[in-house]
Amino acid sequence: MSMQQIDTAVVAPDRSRRRLPPELNILSVLLGVALIFEVLGWILQGQSFLLNPQRLTIMILQVSVIGIIAVGVTQVIITGGIDLSSGSVVAMSAMVSMSFAQIATDRAIFPALTDLPAIVPIVIGLTCGLLAGLINGALIAYTGIPPFIATLGMMVTARGFAKWYTKGQPISFPTSEFAAIGSGIWPVVIFLTVAVIFHICLRYTRYGKFTYAIGANLQAARVSGINVKAHLVKVYAVAGLLAGLAGIVTAARAQTAQAGMGMMYELDAIAAAVIGGTSLAGGAGRITGTVIGTLILGLMTSGFTFLRIDAYYQEIVKGIIIVAAVVADVHRQKKRSKA
Repeated sequence: MSMQQIDTAVVAPDRSRRRLPPELNILSVLLGVALIFEVLGWILQGQSFLLNPQRLTIMILQVSVIGIIAVGVTQVIITGGIDLSSGSVVAMSAMVSMSFAQIATDRAIFPALTDLPAIVPIVIGLTCGLLAGLINGALIAYTGIPPFIATLGMMVTARGFAKWYTKGQPISFPTSEFAAIGSGIWPVVIFLTVAVIFHICLRYTRYGKFTYAIGANLQAARVSGINVKAHLVKVYAVAGLLAGLAGIVTAARAQTAQAGMGMMYELDAIAAAVIGGTSLAGGAGRITGTVIGTLILGLMTSGFTFLRIDAYYQEIVKGIIIVAAVVADVHRQKKRSKA
């Protein structure tokens, strides 16, 4: 199979068939969930759920960090892999970046390295995430370890490093420059910017073509001349980098960093990707769908809180929705194989 065949046949089958964008189905789910909460809001609370700009703004702010992680996780899943380490990488990057973003106080972790320009802790936090991703990718690509096991190991290691780094103590008192990263609508701006950049990369660049090709048919990708190992390292490095960015945004928004940050974020990110139409079998998925999937998760959390429904039920419903999304994906795969 030639590179030209990959460009036209493997990575862009939807465009050649002129079908409606799959995001329309996901968008209809988003609108349906919103309508359900709106109706229940009037029945149970006597007020509107959707006509409250403050509530919707808070909802989008809350899911922005998950969305940033989900953009990276989507790319990993498209290759046929998985990343369970992103939540722990968030904690590790948050702890390390915050330690370099402190105001010079008696409680500073490193007194000689305080009051630094914001770019310093940002670069250090991103580097932490990038290194974690590179290690994940190298283990998977060059040792043959299954992605589940490799990233599970990193999940434990990164969380342990976050605890060891300051002996489990929280880190606070960031500089105003660093705290500004998480203030206002900046988390949303960062999330949408990341989503746009990687939507373009996946749909219109060689990086995206190789990513889809590896997930669609690994052997064919190798035969066509793609350096599969090197590309897998790149994809996992991107996922780690974005988890590091999410850690920086989380720490700046909370103005503190703790080793317990990012707990279960990896599952929410995977859920956002799967709900958004990314196939766990690999080879299919779009960033636009992941963005909508992220909003669906945020809408559910905000809606349940609005209706004063216990948090335990939220987890149960979220689990049911994830399983339903996977079942729908399996059904789509069977239909494609018969076509």
